[in-house]
Amino acid sequence: MAEKQTLSQTDVASLLKNPSDENRADTAEKVAATFSAGELSDKERALAEDIFRTMVHDAAVRVRSALSESLMDNPEVPHDVAMSLARDVDEVALPMIEKSSVLNDEDLIDIIQKQSELAQMAVASRGKISADVSDALVDTKSENVVAKLVSNEGADIRESTYNKVLDAHGDSEKVNQPMALRSSLPINVAERLVTMVSDQVRSHIMTHHQISEETASDLLFDSREKATVSLLSPGRKGTNVISLVDQLYRNKRLTPSLIIRALCMGDVTFFEAALARMVDVPVANAYRLIHDRGDLGLKRLFEAAGLPLDMLKVARAALKVIKEMRLTAGDDRDISRNVTIERILTDLEDDFDADNIDYLIDKIVPSK
Repeated sequence: MAEKQTLSQTDVASLLKNPSDENRADTAEKVAATFSAGELSDKERALAEDIFRTMVHDAAVRVRSALSESLMDNPEVPHDVAMSLARDVDEVALPMIEKSSVLNDEDLIDIIQKQSELAQMAVASRGKISADVSDALVDTKSENVVAKLVSNEGADIRESTYNKVLDAHGDSEKVNQPMALRSSLPINVAERLVTMVSDQVRSHIMTHHQISEETASDLLFDSREKATVSLLSPGRKGTNVISLVDQLYRNKRLTPSLIIRALCMGDVTFFEAALARMVDVPVANAYRLIHDRGDLGLKRLFEAAGLPLDMLKVARAALKVIKEMRLTAGDDRDISRNVTIERILTDLEDDFDADNIDYLIDKIVPSK
């Protein structure tokens, strides 16, 4: 077993005898390592802390940097020492800013507001970031800082903060790409992000391929609808679906094809909320009309919403199949979707011509 390291007056005497930058840096590392071992007496601990408070004012950056590197992972570092190092030049401050658990939210927000972009990026790289700190990082308006933040799965980010990100940097691939890859996003933010990414796709199509603007717009619209439907994951709360429907409606994207596509993908909740919004009635009222056994309620909703009546047969077939599938397919979304689509097409084969069936398939099947 290695001999236990202890602090003594000998260490201090050695430092005073040979006060070179190299020796002071080595001493800083030794004192920090001994302090981190957690085996000091109260007297030794007090001595170590006094040495830290002296070294944070050392004229040599090398010494202060060695101290910061050695103490960045230690949760027992005195707060004043951690803050002195975190407020230093970047070479000294960055390890402490990124790693130290001693720094609280107030400290981090102060660093964000007063220090360099590199210091802000160090905050954005921390293992855990609170919603308040995330908001302060976004307020920097720095594309690099925001990109680092949204790439960090350990960051807690409010929906309002996401919206600020999209307002300022929505057209930046450096920001929207990692944001789109986050494991979880509020549904309204995800829908907004889909729209912004699609605008970039449209620009790419227009500049790289010899097609008309009208054709490019059609391709954009179709891909955006399919992406929007993919946001409707199973088990999503009804309030979130209503919020998404309201947002789509406000932005004139709650289209007949989107509503039918969502239903044929098995999302009855979205279908109910969408029809309720289209005719401006409570969802409960729309629910009763949609599931009216006489079928007249659904027709009246279609007429009031201005939906194409040739899609009424599709909706009825989908509702019938979905009801049956809930009893047989369980929670397997892929199986339910595939069987639902197959059954709808089978039920409608005699009533739809080939062109309409091709249209239906194109509108339902999501892009790979």
